[in-house]
Amino acid sequence: MEWYLKVIKEHYADFNGRARRQEYWMFTLINILVSLVLAVVDYVLGTGFIGSIYSLAVLLPGLAVSVRRLHDLGKSGWLLLLALIPLVGAIILLVWFATEGNAGSNEYGKDPKNPHEDINEIGQTNF
Repeated sequence: MEWYLKVIKEHYADFNGRARRQEYWMFTLINILVSLVLAVVDYVLGTGFIGSIYSLAVLLPGLAVSVRRLHDLGKSGWLLLLALIPLVGAIILLVWFATEGNAGSNEYGKDPKNPHEDINEIGQTNF
């Protein structure tokens, strides 16, 4: 639950930086569970707007965590548009989202798994 709340509270519309697999998948899992519960509530109440409101509320953080997940792989967030290609795009993105991110820093920021890894390089000189 802490990963879900972290995405919502700290990175709501943050498309910069990197997101670990755990952050992405925990957000996605909890998002699916909440959506299922709200779908049942909508069905019982005979409405359809509760789930719709929730979906709109988590659209931006969902896009943001997906873009940051691609950044963790060293890929542009624009590649999220592959989702528009039926089946093939979803499969490619699923594989990428399940792939371990680049070790160390990349052009999108420090490694979220080992943020202090660069400390080891400070003070080292090559002779």
